[in-house]
Amino acid sequence: MPIRRKATEVGIFDASEIALLGRVFDRLKLDGQLADARDAIASRIIANYMAGVVDEDELASLSKQPLGR
Repeated sequence: MPIRRKATEVGIFDASEIALLGRVFDRLKLDGQLADARDAIASRIIANYMAGVVDEDELASLSKQPLGR
């Protein structure tokens, strides 16, 4: 799953944070979506989380939008 790979690459998240990021990713990914699109979603989720958005619903809502909004 792209979110776990990206979160592991960053290397600063504990297991509960990776679980949260994974739940948000599962909410936003679409079946049949290209790998690049899934990577972009994973990157947005991680960027928003690292910016301080820790509420799961808010993180999902903000991560639907492109970065730099």
